[in-house]
Amino acid sequence: MDFEQPLFFKKQKDLHGMLNFTGLDKDCLLQFAMHDMTEEVDVVVVGSCMTDLVSQAPRLPKAGETIHGHKFFIGFGGKGANQCVQAARLGAKTAMVCKVGKDFFGDNYIQNFKDNGVSTAFVEQTAEAATGAASIIVNDAGENAIVIVAGANMLLGKEELQRAQAALKKAKVVVCQLEVSPDTSLKALQMAQQNHVMTIFNPAPAISDLHADFYKASDIFCCNESEAELLTGCPVASVEDAGRVGLELLKRGCASVIITLGPQGCVVLQSKDPTPKHVPTTKVTSVDTTGAGDSFIGALAFYIAHYPTMPLEEMARRANLIAAMSVQTTGTQTSYPFKKDLPTELF
Repeated sequence: MDFEQPLFFKKQKDLHGMLNFTGLDKDCLLQFAMHDMTEEVDVVVVGSCMTDLVSQAPRLPKAGETIHGHKFFIGFGGKGANQCVQAARLGAKTAMVCKVGKDFFGDNYIQNFKDNGVSTAFVEQTAEAATGAASIIVNDAGENAIVIVAGANMLLGKEELQRAQAALKKAKVVVCQLEVSPDTSLKALQMAQQNHVMTIFNPAPAISDLHADFYKASDIFCCNESEAELLTGCPVASVEDAGRVGLELLKRGCASVIITLGPQGCVVLQSKDPTPKHVPTTKVTSVDTTGAGDSFIGALAFYIAHYPTMPLEEMARRANLIAAMSVQTTGTQTSYPFKKDLPTELF
């Protein structure tokens, strides 16, 4: 894939080699790398990397059932990495804070970040666990079922955040999810917010006992209908339901809430104007919905970084359109559009 990398990213490419070759203290080298990058990074994503093992089949199997699929491929996924790559493909200068295994999948993931112009200064490898993996089945209707094994993702902790603190403090946007330790995500959000950096939190995969501080640390709390239902106990089957649930989430301390509704678009609420606003989207024929929510959040992070005065509903409308593009192609990151492939009016 041809992708012109800015000089800043080229400076980061050999950091992992430097660590092995020089024997210098890792923290010193990472701080050296940060000396050049802190003024330039737009979006920092703290989160997961997953190797996607994807099977396409006519339908999803029932419990205990074996069925024949018609295609298999290996791809790059993980909510954090997906969001980071989508933001980068739209033109944001991005950095990923994550952990992968010292294995074939980990090596390939680092190269994938470089290929997409994502800084790997804070992508660390460990021999203590394998790179995270996701087994995905996609049916002919584009629906999916996913099993994830977090692996190295769960070893991302406060030490890694400390090494990345200069980026977290000077980014325009910090994005977190729940495919790494919740404590790590919460700490990253708080570090960003304390330094007046905009935060986006995607509570996925959702947990029913989410710590109350997550809401207060979220400038934008963005979840889908099933995640919103798990968090509040209220079913979300319509735009009206989403509005009611969004108000409940606002009461918990979020500055803004976005509830995504797939083909129905999303509902946006803000503490300064809590009236729910429905943002519809263009209807498309879905081929594969895997990673569509991550495409939305990556696009949202891009717009916040590049168009900070744009109304949140307009950012959401444009992010909806970009996510709608992604569901029309098979795969996760392979389905994410580049800026050059999108209508100029989105920029």
